[in-house]
Amino acid sequence: MSTAAVIAVLALAVLHVYILVLEVFLWTTPRARASFGTTEEFALSTKAMAANQGLYNGFLAAGLFWGAFAGDPVGFQVRLFFVSCVAVAGLFGAVTASRKILFVQTVPALVVLALVLAAH
Repeated sequence: MSTAAVIAVLALAVLHVYILVLEVFLWTTPRARASFGTTEEFALSTKAMAANQGLYNGFLAAGLFWGAFAGDPVGFQVRLFFVSCVAVAGLFGAVTASRKILFVQTVPALVVLALVLAAH
């Protein structure tokens, strides 16, 4: 895999670790509320749901890290699967939650997917 593709996969993984931290640990803070456009009341009432959602972002990050460091052919398959999962999750989030997710999650995932495919 090319260096650019590895760095891109790792950057996507770090983004999802950051999202995990926001959703699991910082959900009710002003920073997380500003990031997700929520009120204090909403954040307090959805804290458990957000933590669960953050856990899933952590699973995506774990898979991306695995794919970045695993040897091929398994590494390529893992990268392809998890980057595709990020793109699909971003599309779903953009349609159901916020159009902003398209630019924060889907577009980066599609760029990474193109790099992964080009490097293979």
